[in-house]
Amino acid sequence: MSQNAVEAAVAPHSRSSGEEAGGEGGDRPEPPAAAPGWLSQVPYFLVLATMAAGIVIVAAAHFKRGPALIAGALLLGAAFRAFLPPDKIGMLAVRSRWMDVITLSTMAVLLIVLAWVAPQLSE
Repeated sequence: MSQNAVEAAVAPHSRSSGEEAGGEGGDRPEPPAAAPGWLSQVPYFLVLATMAAGIVIVAAAHFKRGPALIAGALLLGAAFRAFLPPDKIGMLAVRSRWMDVITLSTMAVLLIVLAWVAPQLSE
């Protein structure tokens, strides 16, 4: 087999006849390159990092600020889940979109109430 025959066999079949003959027939723009797979996990890691910061603040005996930050992370996760497309959300997608949004928002509201009613420790 010649190299031309091999290239013709493996070449994509979507080219027009003008492109195969070396002509200019390509007025269509090139499709954008696909994003790497790890990029869809960025929203998850942002929520996870904010949650971790809230837990560290709770461990430092700030029982009002820590849950508020954790609630903010949950609201951030709910916003990501509500507005990002399914292929960009990564591991934040657990159930259906609206069930995730309702669950995360409810937990955030409950944590805000908990932070509000928790007594302030004397420093």
